[in-house]
Amino acid sequence: MLVKMGDVILGMPGPWADDNYEIADHFTTKIGGLPDFPCSKSAIRPDLLRCDSCGEHLCLVAQIYAPISSKMLTVEERVIYILACVAPACEALRWRVLRVQRPFTEKEPEPLDDDASASPSTTKLQADPWSFDVDDEDDDINLDDLGRALTEATALASASKTKKQNTCPEPTDKNSPISLRSRTVDDKSAVLACFYTYTQDENYSKNVASLSASVSSLNIKANESDGNEHEPDEAWEGESYEYDRALSADRTYLKFKKRVDLHPEQCFRYSYGGKPLLASIEAGDPGRCSLCGEPRHYELQLMPSLLYYLQEATNNCSLENWNWMTVLVYTCSKACAPSSKLESEGWIVAEEAIVVQTE
Repeated sequence: MLVKMGDVILGMPGPWADDNYEIADHFTTKIGGLPDFPCSKSAIRPDLLRCDSCGEHLCLVAQIYAPISSKMLTVEERVIYILACVAPACEALRWRVLRVQRPFTEKEPEPLDDDASASPSTTKLQADPWSFDVDDEDDDINLDDLGRALTEATALASASKTKKQNTCPEPTDKNSPISLRSRTVDDKSAVLACFYTYTQDENYSKNVASLSASVSSLNIKANESDGNEHEPDEAWEGESYEYDRALSADRTYLKFKKRVDLHPEQCFRYSYGGKPLLASIEAGDPGRCSLCGEPRHYELQLMPSLLYYLQEATNNCSLENWNWMTVLVYTCSKACAPSSKLESEGWIVAEEAIVVQTE
């Protein structure tokens, strides 16, 4: 899943796993089950995988393969893991999000060649291996030059094919049926029901936004007309503030519901560097990256249908205490990897910010 900054991609429910302990790889996007880390579990700090309130193991809620590419950097192997505590005795219900990726180096602008500014009309034909000399004074094609050009082109194509074959990754069991592979589980911690997802673009019309605004305006007018005309003139001085705040909350939730109703089965929304779809006006503060100090930006959020699917299918733990409307994930805007000391078997493991909006 490689998207442009600001584009909205929806994660839709796919097939259920045959076994909640199925093993896949870190390129797989899925809900529930056990995390498929690209490095060994022992290479990740143990405290990142446990609830800091009750000490129980955190469950995988979502594993999302999220490579990024821009003019400044490219990170092809990058995964977001959303974890949560579902222990019945835990009152805190902690969440944690981990960004696991390969280290990278920022791209440097490529220097312009002297011939780069040359127009196509002034570029020599010999630069193209498929080209051949054309005598301006004679319309006949020089067959000797044509033969040499074809020979060069054939050799170039052959070399390119050989190079491509040599650089192809070695075949793995990635394409083998997932259900034929098993995973060894060392502990008896709870595991959420596992299913896989596919992605699709969000088809959102501006007319929906206009409709939401119109309905909000109607609600505002109706609220303004309600009430007792014979009320005393005295009023609490903070009443206007609370009233405006309530109207803002209504509009925020209405917009949220309208967008969700367009694709009610969506399990998550992904929009790297885009804008979150808030369920309430309390947006929360994701803070700055703890590694590099740069601001975090929005990347994705979990949606209400995911909660429904997990509550219906998970039978080894209770999710009755989950009453969230959406779970927002914010990651470092620079996708930083500032220190080799943070590497785990060649991977960067960074804790990012999560904001939970409840009913």
